[in-house]
Amino acid sequence: MDLLELCTSAGMRVVREMIARIAVTDAAVLLTGESGVGKEVVARAIHRASPRAAGQFLKVNCAALPGELLESELFGHARGAFTGADRDKPGKFEQARRGTILLDEIGEVPLRLQAKLLHVLQDGECMRVGGERALENDVRVLAATNRDLEADIRTGRFREDLYYRLNVIEVRIPPLRERRDEIPALLDFFLKAANAQFGATLAMSPATRQLFVEQPWPGNIRELENAVKRAVVLGSVDLGRPERASVRPGASIGPAATAAESHPGLKDIARKAARDAERMVIAQTLERVHWNRAKAARILQISYKALLYKISDCELTSPVVRSDGAALSA
Repeated sequence: MDLLELCTSAGMRVVREMIARIAVTDAAVLLTGESGVGKEVVARAIHRASPRAAGQFLKVNCAALPGELLESELFGHARGAFTGADRDKPGKFEQARRGTILLDEIGEVPLRLQAKLLHVLQDGECMRVGGERALENDVRVLAATNRDLEADIRTGRFREDLYYRLNVIEVRIPPLRERRDEIPALLDFFLKAANAQFGATLAMSPATRQLFVEQPWPGNIRELENAVKRAVVLGSVDLGRPERASVRPGASIGPAATAAESHPGLKDIARKAARDAERMVIAQTLERVHWNRAKAARILQISYKALLYKISDCELTSPVVRSDGAALSA
């Protein structure tokens, strides 16, 4: 089943109706919404329903690479364009010809590169870094962001002309907290997938399902999916409580029982469990990659800036420090 089919709330019905209308056109689309709401899912649905469905769908995370590497990733480079360029390399715009390209986290593109991207959208052609010949650009462009680009325009961080080129049609994807009626179906979907992935046979008790529904889910669908995976792997939803009981395969996952008068509310349990579990996963990931933050952000499927915020919020510090107290790792 397609994940989008489970998104049946009023807000997502509007999104699905828009997908049906705009997919048949070649208009540029700007997908907006918080991190983890499913912007890539919507982008892929637009591609599948479009006349370009037989072509490639390529996603470029504009926040994952510095400007110079991002330019080469998007437009390719000619042999000898820079040190190490020992062969011609096509960029994603060439590779996606007659298909669709998703420029994810478009708000992170440096200003210099924004100018070149604007030229590509205006003229329908692009040129490899160090190249001498313009190449036809037959690509449907979708862009996604969790930033307020209009605010970035006012501060000079984003080009106004590029914004209007990308924002021919805007599709806002509502956060999961505005779509709580979808959570039970999403839970079933992710639990089935996680059980299959990890060879488990776990189920969720009604109390646990209600706990999931009441979560604030600041990380939206991505956070929900990861929480289900953690529950399946660790055998408990309340990951932050050392007294949690282990769960046998085939058993229902539920919070440990205590006296009603001393037990915290479900919302408090959910918030603490989510925060403690997130802190643990981030710490373990950073340790595994020796505090390479860029690599950790890719593994955790969040932006580099979001990871830095979470490191600070969780009060995590690098184990390797200089004599002046500054972390050595990048």
